[in-house]
Amino acid sequence: MPQPVRSEAILAAIRLVAPGRPLREGLDRIIQAKMGALIVVGDGPDVLALCSGGFLLDAEFTPQRLSELAKMDGAIIITADGSRVARVNVHLVPDSDIPTSETGTRHRTAERVSRQLDVPVITVSERMSVVAVYRNGQKRGLEPVARVMARAEQAMQILERYKSRLDSVSGALSALEIEDLVTVRDVATVLQRAEMVRRIAEEIEEYVIELGDDGRLVLLQLEELMGGVEDDRRLVARDYYVEAGAWELDDVLARLCALDTEDLLDLSQVARALHLPADIGVDGALQPRGFRLLLKIPRLPEIVADHVVARFANLQKIMRAGVAQLVEVDGVGEARARAIKDGLSRLAETSILERYV
Repeated sequence: MPQPVRSEAILAAIRLVAPGRPLREGLDRIIQAKMGALIVVGDGPDVLALCSGGFLLDAEFTPQRLSELAKMDGAIIITADGSRVARVNVHLVPDSDIPTSETGTRHRTAERVSRQLDVPVITVSERMSVVAVYRNGQKRGLEPVARVMARAEQAMQILERYKSRLDSVSGALSALEIEDLVTVRDVATVLQRAEMVRRIAEEIEEYVIELGDDGRLVLLQLEELMGGVEDDRRLVARDYYVEAGAWELDDVLARLCALDTEDLLDLSQVARALHLPADIGVDGALQPRGFRLLLKIPRLPEIVADHVVARFANLQKIMRAGVAQLVEVDGVGEARARAIKDGLSRLAETSILERYV
């Protein structure tokens, strides 16, 4: 199954109608009155060029005013920031050659306008009392808050299990790095789990956007669970990817994001993102550069870790280096050199104890 592309445009449109926003309150009032509506968020020249008839209002937006204006048949045009109602009772005339999968007149117009112009278009179905948001030809129906909250809580439980597994394989990788026993399989497993966690978190972020003010607690849980995950994912990739030609760290992360579900479950496909030599298999040995473990040392700036890795090339050489050798590195004084030695020693003890005890 291909990895769905996240649309920031449609998510921005969903934010406009999330619980707690004035526009959402106005839509709820329209539904309660068992009316329909067609609303365009944006009053630029391109929008006005599609308008026919109606009349200029230019009044402050309020939920009560929106529900009263919905009694008229035409479209309602509000400003892009949602602060004013620009025009009402407007007949929209989008290009009739634009394809649409909708059947009702209001929804066909909404989809065509959203395909022709980059503006959010909102419909309220009078017969079914359903709100739909269109943008760039994409459509998202608004579901009841209770249903979205239930999905978010279920996804959060799944995220907790996957995050626990990620912590386990990440800790195992640290122990293997200390012992110089890392294989491609170990690295690919961590990247695979990190990418799975990232995708689940991304799905929960969309629920949080849809929940608006009701999603605050979900957001706090998400931020707590995801603390450090993205940095760890980036540093694992940075420790092991092979710089070749124009292939850079951003390309590694983009390749991981682009993997479909089936390829993500295949460790050899995950490993390909690292641009390793063609003849190395999943059981081939690897050596980390050392970025990830160095940055676990408190108060060690990333720029100093960069200088240390540039000087010693890999983690094993860094661990064998004495204080005098570390002091020679740009940005490392005697105090910081001792902090690096002590920090790596503590990490080695902790990682091996967690692995074998």
